[in-house]
Amino acid sequence: MGEESSLIKESTSMNPNMEEEVEERDPESNPLNEPLLKRNRTLSGNPLALVGAKVSYIESLDYEINENDLFKQDWRKRSRAQVFQYIFCKWSLAFLVGLLTGVTATLINLAIENIAGYKLLAVVSFIQKESYLTGFLYFTGVNFLLTFVASVLCVCFAPTAAGPGIPEIKAYLNGVDTPNMYGATVLFVKIIGSIGAVSAGLDLGKEGPLVHIGSCFASLLGQGGPDNYRIKWRWLRYFNNDRDRRDLITIGSSSGVCAAFRAPVGGVLFALEEVATWWRSALLWRTFFSTAVVVVVLRATIELCHEGKCGLFGEGGLIMFDVSDVTVRYNVMDIIPVVIIGILGGLLGSLYNHLLHKVLRLYNLINQKGKMYKLLLSLSVALFTSVCQYGLPFLAKCTPCDPSLPEPVCPTNGRSGNFKQFNCPNGHYNDLATLLLTTNDDAVRNIFSTNTPLEYQPSSIIIFFALYCILGLITFGIAVPSGLFLPIILMGSGYGRLLGIIMGPHTNIDHGLFAVLGAASLMAGSMRMTVSLCVIFLELTNNLLLLPITMIVLVIAKTVGDSFNPSIYEIILHLKGLPFMDANPDPWMRNLTVGELVDVKTAVVSLRGVEKVANIVTALKNTTHNGFPVIDGGVVASTGVANEATELHGIILRAHLIQVLKKKWFLKERRRTEDWEVREKFTWVELAEREGNIEDVAVTKEEMEMFVDLHPLTNTTPFTVLESMSVAKAMVLFRQVGLRHMLVVPKYQASGVSPVIGILTRQDLLAHNILTVFPHLAKSKKKQ
Repeated sequence: MGEESSLIKESTSMNPNMEEEVEERDPESNPLNEPLLKRNRTLSGNPLALVGAKVSYIESLDYEINENDLFKQDWRKRSRAQVFQYIFCKWSLAFLVGLLTGVTATLINLAIENIAGYKLLAVVSFIQKESYLTGFLYFTGVNFLLTFVASVLCVCFAPTAAGPGIPEIKAYLNGVDTPNMYGATVLFVKIIGSIGAVSAGLDLGKEGPLVHIGSCFASLLGQGGPDNYRIKWRWLRYFNNDRDRRDLITIGSSSGVCAAFRAPVGGVLFALEEVATWWRSALLWRTFFSTAVVVVVLRATIELCHEGKCGLFGEGGLIMFDVSDVTVRYNVMDIIPVVIIGILGGLLGSLYNHLLHKVLRLYNLINQKGKMYKLLLSLSVALFTSVCQYGLPFLAKCTPCDPSLPEPVCPTNGRSGNFKQFNCPNGHYNDLATLLLTTNDDAVRNIFSTNTPLEYQPSSIIIFFALYCILGLITFGIAVPSGLFLPIILMGSGYGRLLGIIMGPHTNIDHGLFAVLGAASLMAGSMRMTVSLCVIFLELTNNLLLLPITMIVLVIAKTVGDSFNPSIYEIILHLKGLPFMDANPDPWMRNLTVGELVDVKTAVVSLRGVEKVANIVTALKNTTHNGFPVIDGGVVASTGVANEATELHGIILRAHLIQVLKKKWFLKERRRTEDWEVREKFTWVELAEREGNIEDVAVTKEEMEMFVDLHPLTNTTPFTVLESMSVAKAMVLFRQVGLRHMLVVPKYQASGVSPVIGILTRQDLLAHNILTVFPHLAKSKKKQ
């Protein structure tokens, strides 16, 4: 997450003296006819956030349907064949997303398992010759080189490819445009960087990057390829809008999770529970279809690899822990260790989130110094990881093999196996080398192994757990593609297995199952996922008998973790400054109305239905607003009496105004245009384009005096709310509908008064922005 750690400055903190100067009262007890709060400044959001290596200007996405005249005419003209073509294209793109994600995941697994496998075989050959120093130099040198390649790609070519990418995807599906996140360069760097970083043995996984990779495929397919080589097929232009791109990226994210864990239902639920803000049944079906395609591709690949055509890949590369043949027995008393694991998972998960927050802030200071420092930080972590993985097994005692095990099984000198010989004599194995001197996926399989109660010594498990706690903190945040799933699984399985050793005589649960429950509890305690995580582990273990205790562990861990801090992805979103809108508004927002919010904003800039070109240019150049209310004056009211009434015709987007200026759609006199005039100049597909800058538009002095009819391009059905609506209710509406602009209208409209008193955007409804304007609410928040 190269710049995952390069964090932007947090919101301005509250001035404690300011709170003392304000009159002390509880906003909950305020009468309805009195002002709730005293204001001290103007409401203004900071539209900047960190995306990759740059602090970028953040805009919201247009998920709302823009019902202007062109859209309505096109919708009426669509034939059944065109509607069928549109639906068929949606399913075809879902199929392609699943196919490409599955194939890419297979290639990543093949590359990682073979690169890491041949590296470990060479190291073992040096150790068998007792050339320990040569083995160390080879092991460290290869890891250093692989990390160097991954880090250079991220630092120099695609900074947004660093990290998991899940927080940015979550923000995008929430309505935040995260620039440069889904391009072809990012996709290429993400694939190559993931192979290099995971093959180098760093404490990170490919699960998060696969989610980002699936989303990149979805976005590129929806827009017809990268910007420089975009396919201009007519049917692809149907998807050139934010709503369809949102659905495709949702499908891509679920396909990525499915490809990482071979869990189709878990992938769908992950998208529903963790990343998606908006959902519907049709999207559910296409998402499930895409994950089914991924599973078919992975299954076909595994069958092919069973025949020995995949090099060292074999069954590796997928965290498969099949315990379908293990008899899971537990009774009522076994609930006690299960509850303990859940509590520990919540406590350790929240502690991990807290410490990682501090580490990312420290990395921010380092990364601000330049690209060379980012590269050196990544290489330093790689060196430290290699030294620990190679050196710590020398601290472990050699354990004699069980006489009942055949010699090829114990000890083993191959790439994988539960009983690594390492530096031990014949007939003995090194349990710590079994966990450290292997790939991360094999380490998970080894520590999850069942019916091995005496395989690992408690001291080795303690060293393993402590090491991966340190590596999990210092690795996440360096400039390489990285995922959080695997580090958390390794940490959780460590203390789960240790707890199994301690409570072994008093429970019927296998030590390997304790490791599984520990991994699940730490993931729930850190990421705060429950349903999707439960199904993912169910699909991994292939044993329904584990379902009840897994559910108990997840619920307890999430409940404990929520009482301390937010989930790790919410912490990263906050650190990066992405304006993510939570599902549940704070209780104190009930005491604030949207009318009070717009009162502290700058005055709304509105345009007339037939507006002068000079006024449009002035509005675009002097403001950064992306939406302008269109108001008509002198309208005859429904009573039939012309009394200078004003009508809110709708809202027009900044991008549409720029297109009007670019196409020189000007009138010499102030008049309304005919339908054919609009269709001759614009198409609804063109209006979906968001590119354009007012500085790139040249308007002559004569054109400044001309007019533009804005009626045909205006969204005539904007979402409006009364000024008396609470901020809490407005926030829920804004998030669920996926709005970019919310118009606030007066409760009572006098003659000659504008029908719009303000516009609320995403930045206006964020809690920390509101608290800077209304400091009284900070006290109310603390009381709650």
